[in-house]
Amino acid sequence: MSVRLRDMADADCEAVAAVRVAGWRHAYAGLMPQAYLDAMSEAEDAERRRARLAAATGSGMVNVVAEQDGEVVGWGCYGPYREEDTTTGDGEVYALYVRPGHIGTGVGRALMTELLARAEADGRPALLLWVLRENARARRFYEKAGFAPDGAEEPFDVGGVAVDEVRYARRLSAAEAAADSRG
Repeated sequence: MSVRLRDMADADCEAVAAVRVAGWRHAYAGLMPQAYLDAMSEAEDAERRRARLAAATGSGMVNVVAEQDGEVVGWGCYGPYREEDTTTGDGEVYALYVRPGHIGTGVGRALMTELLARAEADGRPALLLWVLRENARARRFYEKAGFAPDGAEEPFDVGGVAVDEVRYARRLSAAEAAADSRG
């Protein structure tokens, strides 16, 4: 089945919310409070997606959807790396979710390849992301995409419970990678 990637539009907000909520419930079962996952609302998430999509204009944020047979089955988002109250020249994968029934079909890989290409085309020297320490499947996925933990860790508050996250990084520019190896 072929995957079609395109920029997210306002009309995709409900479908993206459904992907995100299903993705959270599937990926984070047993890793986050179940009550939090059960309380997630697709309608509320769609409104947040709509507001964030509108605010993304000119911010450097990129939202991409993956379609199969006309159905949105995945969503990825990246933009400037957020560090405390500022941004840096690096990029950050804010989100990458695939409908649970499409995991392992290449949709996630296609989205990640697109986000990497766009970040490199935007001149980002590196792309970073945060992943739950205990999310072994996601960590394997990111490692296969060339990311590696860079040593940064921090707790993420989910429904009043601290969940540990690990930061992963990948250099995008051959020149930047060469500079790093020279010290």
